[in-house]
Amino acid sequence: MPVPTRMRLHLLAAVVVAGATASSLAIGATPAAAAVPSAALPSAALPPVSPTPQSLTRGSADVRVPGSAVLVVDGATDPAAKDLLTTLLQQHGARSITTVAPGQPTGHGRLVVRLGGADRPDIVTALGSVTVPDQAEGYALRSPKSAELAVGGRDAAGQYYGVQTLRQLFVRSGRGWAVSGAAVRDWPNMALRGSIEGFYGPPWTTADRLRQIGFLSEVKANSYVYSAKDDAYLRSRWRDPYPADQLATLGQLVQAAESQHVDFTYALSPGVSICFSSPTDLAAVTAKLQSVYDLGVRSFSMPFDDISYTRWNCDADQAAYGAPGQAAAGKAQVALLNTVTEQFIKTHDGARPLQTVPTEYSDLADSPYKTELREHLDPSVVVQWTGTAVVPSSITNEQAKQVSTLYGRKVFLWDNYPVNDYEESAGRLLLAPYGHREAGLSQYLNGIVSNPMNQEAASEIAEFGVADFAWNDAAYSPDRSWPLALSRLAGGDPRASAAMLVFADLEHLAPASAPTPWQPQAPALAAKTASFWQRWDAGDRDGAARALRPYAQQIKDAAAVIRGGRVVPAFVDEAKPWLDATVLWGGAMADQLDALVASAHGDTATAQRLTASADALTTQATAVKTGNTNPWGVRQALVGDGVLDAFIAKARAATVG
Repeated sequence: MPVPTRMRLHLLAAVVVAGATASSLAIGATPAAAAVPSAALPSAALPPVSPTPQSLTRGSADVRVPGSAVLVVDGATDPAAKDLLTTLLQQHGARSITTVAPGQPTGHGRLVVRLGGADRPDIVTALGSVTVPDQAEGYALRSPKSAELAVGGRDAAGQYYGVQTLRQLFVRSGRGWAVSGAAVRDWPNMALRGSIEGFYGPPWTTADRLRQIGFLSEVKANSYVYSAKDDAYLRSRWRDPYPADQLATLGQLVQAAESQHVDFTYALSPGVSICFSSPTDLAAVTAKLQSVYDLGVRSFSMPFDDISYTRWNCDADQAAYGAPGQAAAGKAQVALLNTVTEQFIKTHDGARPLQTVPTEYSDLADSPYKTELREHLDPSVVVQWTGTAVVPSSITNEQAKQVSTLYGRKVFLWDNYPVNDYEESAGRLLLAPYGHREAGLSQYLNGIVSNPMNQEAASEIAEFGVADFAWNDAAYSPDRSWPLALSRLAGGDPRASAAMLVFADLEHLAPASAPTPWQPQAPALAAKTASFWQRWDAGDRDGAARALRPYAQQIKDAAAVIRGGRVVPAFVDEAKPWLDATVLWGGAMADQLDALVASAHGDTATAQRLTASADALTTQATAVKTGNTNPWGVRQALVGDGVLDAFIAKARAATVG
């Protein structure tokens, strides 16, 4: 996570889709629609698809998945898309799958699925009026006949994303499965979408990173930026070659990403010690980039965040670029970035445009530094920006327009949400919906990467929204996307999904906790407690209690439901302290509410007993610690702070009074 210096920053409720079920997909379960008959009418509702497609309509009746299927593919069919499609069909009842070339007989009584490029004649015919958009990563999907499906992609990624959409269209049909008769025409609004592992503190494991890459692939995100602060070979020891075992691990990640249409972006950060004018250091930069290029890396970044740019690391740079300062730093960085672009990026087959994080990355003020980048940086270099602050409360079109002017190009947003490595977020999981980013940002941004938490699986809730927004910002709705993200982690289990909604509501970042308010804490609970006090004070005490008491029980029971359902195990492990605390806080709330009601009915003994129980549970809850989950060390596991504890305290005062 970029900060002005290393650690300077001291910084809706929604309804789960009714009837959601899940198929046990190897790549991660997703919500499916309620069961429908195989002969469903064209007007039947379609399952939710995320990211929200540009166009999704009912095009036909649902297509039943029989025991056998035939795939019509050719040499231009993307292998990853074909493999995913095969897996999906097998998991949904097609026990026998045959592969044929276009023009070959497909037989009878089998589901025919055509997969390939946008211009293949049989796919063009099958898609009919649902043409493949002339956009990178675009695709179209349609069912032209009762036993046929067609997926066409503008490129290999488009084919793969078409199948990822198809994955979400399987619905129950009697005892078997069908594919919803959707007509889809879709493409991304932003070219770059994904995450950047750029936080401080305990790093992700290799398993975390592999899971993250798989998640990004599932939500049609194409960028994983490897900027791990714990990797010394990226920063403090950037000149040194990787040991063989670490290089092999990187290779494993690169291969996993490549096989799932995710660009593994290697972010080398030499700014901490580089001598910009040194041919030796330039050779060390290119040698390090070459070492990972040989692993299969084709996307590179050279960040200059979190460094001092008002001093040189060697005397030779002063002679080359002048006295230390903004303009001189800009000249030196531009010279290195341009040289790497000319001598490495443009001479290596398949290499993507070089990316960078400027030292000035979080404001809208012009400066001699930005002037150097705007006027002299190679136009192909992609510049990242974090918004108007390190952790901005919102990002508007006007702000994005201004920064694009400052850097002379569309910028790439490094969005510091849901990262929790700064002091004000210590002790928290940040599970609120992704929001406060204005529709229309795709006019000025060429992409968004989310900086996640130290907890990988928990980060997927917010990242799901980031991917949804970056794909189609015009149609993005937090109220729609957030429950889908939670249901996905819950394996599509409706009961676990509802428990996740209750739990995640308690894990927002409270306004009092940050200099720039981000998400109001526990909005669903806050609304319920506000309504409770309004009714209580108006004299409807029993009615107020009857309305709130079930929700207190849901808070108390949420952890057990989450632990006992199909929730992703990694999430359950990461959330353990917060789940433990939620049980105690929920119990304290229920007991204190019951004590308040008993007191109102004159049952002093019961009120005193329940208040004592609530006090004991509150004491236990405040003693639950997070463990060393961020750079700030062990902290209290915060749950609904400022709302849940405030209600208990107010109810206790009213009970005692």
